[in-house]
Amino acid sequence: MSSIHRRAFLFTPVLLFAAAVLTLSSCRKSEVMDPATLRGGETRQTLSPLNFTGEAAAYQAAKDIPEVLDSLYCYCDCEKHFDHKSLLTCYVDEHALHCDICIEEALMAKDLHSKGMDAVSIRKAVDEKFSHLRH
Repeated sequence: MSSIHRRAFLFTPVLLFAAAVLTLSSCRKSEVMDPATLRGGETRQTLSPLNFTGEAAAYQAAKDIPEVLDSLYCYCDCEKHFDHKSLLTCYVDEHALHCDICIEEALMAKDLHSKGMDAVSIRKAVDEKFSHLRH
């Protein structure tokens, strides 16, 4: 065996091992989401649900589980058009009052949260249901 073939032969297992480690570590990162990194960063208070009639339940959801709503993307694309940080931002003013998508997402999140789901699972469910709306 020539010296070039011998080096290639010895180097191949190292490359295979490195590729396997990189593949496994990247799979693990994509499967496990840290709830803290999901947060959009909204810090303002939501409006009181008492100010609303039909939409009160959605504003109550924002009041009750702000950390969950702050981890959700709002599929009305208000992030692009109004610089919203997350679904929670829709509830710091009257934006959600006029948006069926915001209301439906918040009510879905509240329902799933009441069934014991965590923010990561709720986000996956909301993304699955609404992602087709993203422009």
